[in-house]
Amino acid sequence: MVEEKPASDEPEHVEKQASGNAETYRMTSSSPSTTSSAVPPLGASSPTQRKSRKNGIPGSPPPDVDELARAEDRLSFAYFEHCTVGRKDNAVTVTDETGVIHIPAATVSVLMLGPGSRVTHQAMTVLSANGVTVLWVGERGIRMYACGRPLTHSSVLLQKQAALVSNTRSRLRIARMMYQMRFPGEDVSALTMQQLRGREGARIRKVYRTLSHETGVKWDQRTYDHNDFDAGNDINKALSAANTCLYGVAHAVIVALGCSPGLGFVHVGHERSFVYDIADLYKAEISIPVAFRTVAEGSEDIGADTRRNMRDALYDGSLLPRIVHDIKYLLGDRLTDSSDADAETQDHVGLWDDKLGEVRAGFSYGKEVDDADEIDDEFGAPDI
Repeated sequence: MVEEKPASDEPEHVEKQASGNAETYRMTSSSPSTTSSAVPPLGASSPTQRKSRKNGIPGSPPPDVDELARAEDRLSFAYFEHCTVGRKDNAVTVTDETGVIHIPAATVSVLMLGPGSRVTHQAMTVLSANGVTVLWVGERGIRMYACGRPLTHSSVLLQKQAALVSNTRSRLRIARMMYQMRFPGEDVSALTMQQLRGREGARIRKVYRTLSHETGVKWDQRTYDHNDFDAGNDINKALSAANTCLYGVAHAVIVALGCSPGLGFVHVGHERSFVYDIADLYKAEISIPVAFRTVAEGSEDIGADTRRNMRDALYDGSLLPRIVHDIKYLLGDRLTDSSDADAETQDHVGLWDDKLGEVRAGFSYGKEVDDADEIDDEFGAPDI
């Protein structure tokens, strides 16, 4: 199930202790009491929960968006296989023959479920309510089959993303910004997309050669089969596993911010185009070095070891806050003060107007006409 096995064979509970983005496990013979800022102690009923049950609504009520941990403050990802994922209060439980792990749902960014895993309806309810991106992945973490809901009610960033990607000039400007982030100290403002792609290709080839020389891992070319993980050599398998983790984390942050994974600026035509755009910003720094170093260590399980090393690298590099910052920077978002930050979580719905931009929703505009018959005279009576 988990990639770190308990040190003891005694039938005790396994409690997951979360510290930043790193994940460790310890044995305990008592019931877990892991807590977070958004989750009450397991087994305890908060006043809100008691009120909810009193009103006849069973279970824990879903938290408000502003009560949830922000995307940049969460764990990067957790991977499980051959287990059952359930729910206890506002935590998810992961159970297999070794014991039970309790994970506060509000502290996880991505939950990756591998082969042999089952999940209950209640578990999906609490995961969805807490904005966790759930990925059903193939063997060894390759391929992705699901996405999650955003941590925000606001569509501000999505509207900005759609407007920027729909205009050729603004799209080219954002694409250049993305490449500029990979070429610090260079001026790419006058380069065409073809020139940028050529320069990026040369940069990545240099990264592969340099890491091959530093680690002693033989490098030929990037080859892989989406349908057969074992068909590649060790370094290509490690690269696939590392990139999958990076894609999952990027996808989770994009969805959490309310952006569209499919509206890419450099990549196009795929449901995860923007995911690939964002992940490419960090491959040369994170996933490619992790892959080479994992193979150099003589790993016997490339997939599992690469995921563990990626988890550590994501934590050490504080990637979640960086992705949040970089997405907002690219989309021209300048949310800095507390009032603007509150707007991100505000449950706000308006109505579009071709002249005013937005007007109030939840208001009966028919009241502006004194006599309803005037509407019938102008537009025709409705068929009832």
